[in-house]
Amino acid sequence: MIYFDSAATTFQKPASVASAVAEALHTMSSPGRGGYRAAMRAAETVFECREELSHLFHMKDSGKVVFTMNATHGLNLAIKSLVPPGGRAIISGYEHNAVTRPLRALGANTVEARGTLFHPEETLSAFDALIHPGVDAVICTHVSNVFGTVQPIEGIAAMCREREVPLIIDASQSAGVLPLDMEALGAAYIAMPGHKSLYGPQGTGVLLCSEGRESRTLMEGGTGSMSIQQEMPDFLPDRLEAGTHNVPGIAGLLAGIRYVRKKGVENICQKERQLALLAAEGLQKISGVKVYALPGLHGQTGVVSFSVEGKDSETVAEELGKRDIAVRAGLHCAPAAHRSAGTLEQGTVRLSFSDFNTTEEVLRFLDHMCTLQAG
Repeated sequence: MIYFDSAATTFQKPASVASAVAEALHTMSSPGRGGYRAAMRAAETVFECREELSHLFHMKDSGKVVFTMNATHGLNLAIKSLVPPGGRAIISGYEHNAVTRPLRALGANTVEARGTLFHPEETLSAFDALIHPGVDAVICTHVSNVFGTVQPIEGIAAMCREREVPLIIDASQSAGVLPLDMEALGAAYIAMPGHKSLYGPQGTGVLLCSEGRESRTLMEGGTGSMSIQQEMPDFLPDRLEAGTHNVPGIAGLLAGIRYVRKKGVENICQKERQLALLAAEGLQKISGVKVYALPGLHGQTGVVSFSVEGKDSETVAEELGKRDIAVRAGLHCAPAAHRSAGTLEQGTVRLSFSDFNTTEEVLRFLDHMCTLQAG
């Protein structure tokens, strides 16, 4: 199978990830639940994973690294910690339902800072006009999961710092692909999945939390600490990690992070962009295909969306699936992004690459696309 759906989850993982999961299943129990060897090994693995994450994202205190089930879980924690029911939030025009649905559930007064696709200066200008004291939170995806466009997060973060408005960053498509400096950005929270470009297993996610900010719980339960009291601990990470940890998942995530750090985030990004550029340039030569990209894939990561004239995007994906080529089609759980780009009615077909894809796979995909269009 040719797998071009890594923006959903990286299917091909480093071999070390599966080995780490298997080892954890055989040798580790639950951290903080005992002083015996299996519990201590689990505690050491969880601690090491927090440390690796704090190094990768430039955090001083690894205790502010919270493990979640996925990025959606982390975003819900962050949003509901900052935005009260009926509160005020500013978002970009390219947010995922993991952002827009929690805000809708809160009945928040949400305003989109919408710029034209591939024009970050317009996005900055839109945020500049909306960010002011009294806003409960600014929430912005770092990279669009539909179009791979990189949002001007550094500029948005600077505005938030200057105007003392907390910022939540959705790093679902950037963690492990683009540099992220928690300290320099000054974000209140950064949420990310473990199962995408950090190459961990599904069921893992991470929420990076800033210093001195009180976080609201989504659920309460055992933490292995402060067991006599009936309120959740007031310190991180325990406050937000109720219940038993996914130790096999965290062990696999640790292996994935070490792979990313060894390969280098910049090197992985460069490879993915080269593959995406090859695909984009090849698709542009095929009659009836529209590619949503700038020349040279400027301002994008290894994600490319396209549409085919006269064909529903889901139909194109099904035809490719019959040829054992895995892509994603439709609205990608991000109708706001399609509304902003004018692709809401048809949706798009999305190609998203990982460090395990090859030039040969892209060329084979392009051959199939030529055949489909010719037929």
